[in-house]
Amino acid sequence: MATTTMAPKDTGQGPVPNKPRPDPRDLLVKYGFIAVTVIFFVYFLATIPAFRMSSTMFSMLKFTSVVAIAGLGVTVTMVVGGLDLSVGATAGMSVTVAAMTMVIYAQQGSVAILAVILAGAIIGAVNALLIVVLKIPDLLATLATMFLVQGLKLVPVDGQSVSSGLILRDGTVAPGKFTPGFLEINRGELGPVPYPVVIWLVLAVATWFLLSRTKWGRVMYAIGTNPEAARLAGARVGRYKAFAYMLSGIYASIAGLILASRIGQGDISAGNSLLLDAVAVALVGTSVLGANKPNAFGTALGAILIGILLTGTTMMNFQYYWQDVVKGFVLLVALVFSFTLSRRKARFQAAVPL
Repeated sequence: MATTTMAPKDTGQGPVPNKPRPDPRDLLVKYGFIAVTVIFFVYFLATIPAFRMSSTMFSMLKFTSVVAIAGLGVTVTMVVGGLDLSVGATAGMSVTVAAMTMVIYAQQGSVAILAVILAGAIIGAVNALLIVVLKIPDLLATLATMFLVQGLKLVPVDGQSVSSGLILRDGTVAPGKFTPGFLEINRGELGPVPYPVVIWLVLAVATWFLLSRTKWGRVMYAIGTNPEAARLAGARVGRYKAFAYMLSGIYASIAGLILASRIGQGDISAGNSLLLDAVAVALVGTSVLGANKPNAFGTALGAILIGILLTGTTMMNFQYYWQDVVKGFVLLVALVFSFTLSRRKARFQAAVPL
């Protein structure tokens, strides 16, 4: 008895190709950094009872907000193929400007906020002038600005911190003080969420929307990849770069506002370590979800991971000098994901979004 074999039904669309199996390395690159974050978070939850408290979580996010906001500014400049090295100095200048406005000139906190944001925008405009008009490379221009701002913030206060009771040059006592409303920037809460965290979340969402969902963001990524091609396509490269550096200056000034409200005085050393931390979280963010490009979501997650590790190690009584080891470890892991494991190699300049 003969047997018959059923032939595959002809659908008229040709043979159906086999669906390729996902490469484990691609999955590691895409989700590895998030997995690292979750692993450390779960470990600290399991081993440190105090880490499970909601107050600890919000304190961690509050502490991280200053670095994260400055990192968002660095991210925007990386998108256009540059890097703002003046964010730490700008934040430090913002602390001094806020203190001078309220302590020396006895103005309200609202006036100090406007003065600080204006100062940040001016520093960003100076960077834009040096880079766009005078054609100085981004790194060199912002490095020069960093030194200028670090020195200039000391001149009007004779190199001393500004606090209530400051003795002025003419021998009189400064008439003002940090106002309660200004101090609420760091101390206030929206429900259980501290104001610095709210500010950070709003800026992160706004930056994500700008870069991922607007024409301006697409053009900025294109400029970061190939500015000459973007120019030939009709993009005003100088205008977009100027916008990126002014936005970075404003973000750094907002970080400085939170910092000034946190310490309650015009500490002349404020912001000195912020540059390296902000650049680190922006670089770490390029490896999140295998993006291999600067992005707001990645920067936020990078800041959260560093915050988790610093909080956890501090609660485990690690010495303070281990903090730099932790930051270096996180950055190294991110670089391995982006440069060693990824098939689509990350570049210092941004890549055109998919």
